[in-house]
Amino acid sequence: MAEAKRRFSELLDRVGAGEHIVLHRRGRPAAVLVPASATSVDEEARAPLGLAALAGALADWDELEAVVEEIYAARRSARDRPAPELE
Repeated sequence: MAEAKRRFSELLDRVGAGEHIVLHRRGRPAAVLVPASATSVDEEARAPLGLAALAGALADWDELEAVVEEIYAARRSARDRPAPELE
């Protein structure tokens, strides 16, 4: 990584020419430099996926408490469907 810091401008020139460069930290891959054309702006703007992203989205939802209460109320008043008859 220290060498990459010293030669960053050169690495950017090489990446600009189309090369993909893998940077290692303590012998393990840590980052990849790729040309900007190899990624799309849509990928960068896309919301993160996964449970943490969902939790973050829910944290910003002002009506969450009311919606959850509606779900619980609907469940309390729901009746289970009878089991199907099997032949």
